[in-house]
Amino acid sequence: MRKSIVAVTAVGSALIVSAPPSSAAPSAEGSITKEAFGKLADGTKVDRYTLTNGRTRVRILTYGGIIQTLEVPDRHGHRGNVVLGFRTLKDYVDKNGGPYFGALIGRYANRIAKGRFTLDGKTYQLAINNGPNSLHGGLKGFNTKVWKAEPVRGKDSVGLRLTYTSVDGEEHYPGTLKTTVTYTLTRKNALQIGYHATTDKATIVNLTNHSYFNLAGEGSGVAYDHRLQLNADRYTPVDDTSIPLGPIASVKGTPFDFISPHAIGERIRDNDPQLLIGHGYDHNYVLNKPKPNALTLAAKVTDPRSGRVMEASTTQPGVQLYTANFLDGTLVGTSGHAYRQGDAFCLETQHFPDSPNKPNFPSTVLRPGQAFDATTVYAFSTK
Repeated sequence: MRKSIVAVTAVGSALIVSAPPSSAAPSAEGSITKEAFGKLADGTKVDRYTLTNGRTRVRILTYGGIIQTLEVPDRHGHRGNVVLGFRTLKDYVDKNGGPYFGALIGRYANRIAKGRFTLDGKTYQLAINNGPNSLHGGLKGFNTKVWKAEPVRGKDSVGLRLTYTSVDGEEHYPGTLKTTVTYTLTRKNALQIGYHATTDKATIVNLTNHSYFNLAGEGSGVAYDHRLQLNADRYTPVDDTSIPLGPIASVKGTPFDFISPHAIGERIRDNDPQLLIGHGYDHNYVLNKPKPNALTLAAKVTDPRSGRVMEASTTQPGVQLYTANFLDGTLVGTSGHAYRQGDAFCLETQHFPDSPNKPNFPSTVLRPGQAFDATTVYAFSTK
């Protein structure tokens, strides 16, 4: 496939043509390349950008802003893909509406109770797409959009700037929201995601990336042996539809306590009502912050098999731990292996679920003249 570094503008929905991942050799240090990845049913082109620093390589699609692969070295220097995903655009269009592999999520990540919220005295009704609730921006959220792309370079980094404008009323959200997401791969083996959004009318915003990680390697089996540490003393318990009940609870004395490192699967089958609701972990953690909006460590994950270590830092107030509870073996990933329950974990940095209906949660309201700005960094090393 022909490669370049020219940006393309596109908008579309369903698919007709797609291309498999390239088998090209790793790019030189600090390089950005672009290749065609397929077309949607309306003829819209989708591209794939590859960013590399010589040791780490990430592939990003303009469709959904999806991180398709993220290849990092293990303790022996062997590079392996550590995120779940699909081989073709057709699979992303047809099958990614449930798992959201690697996708940008908006306008509102996570759940809103009954798809309803009131802002400045007006009530808005969103699409219901997750039991009785609205999830991840509705029926056609940011994960289904084709983003404009522009390569960017820094002194010690390469990156990709993605932009998308969500018009007033899209998925029944108020205001025209202009969103920019910048992926930056640094020389120090960190993938940084910067979010920026502005609006012309009061609205609500909650943006995240929905990558599924397995540090032993995509398709290698369950990730329950990964050791997880979370910088969170508290979490938000949920009702039987996974909507926060309202109170913020201590994790102490519960299977949700990852203040010190524990294997992800160590207590996942405990007879705890919260674990039974989510069929595992699917909960928002309230991060310990020295001050609001500070870039602080959210999580540290270590894989004993590969020696890979991932540290996730964020300016966001929360992180959703999700342990891939609903993968059932019907989806086949980039390596040709079927994905099953527990084969990965997500650390979705975010504002809290259902914040528009919970006055005690940090506000997700964005008004004209303000900007939504957030940063998340996934840093990789070995031990």
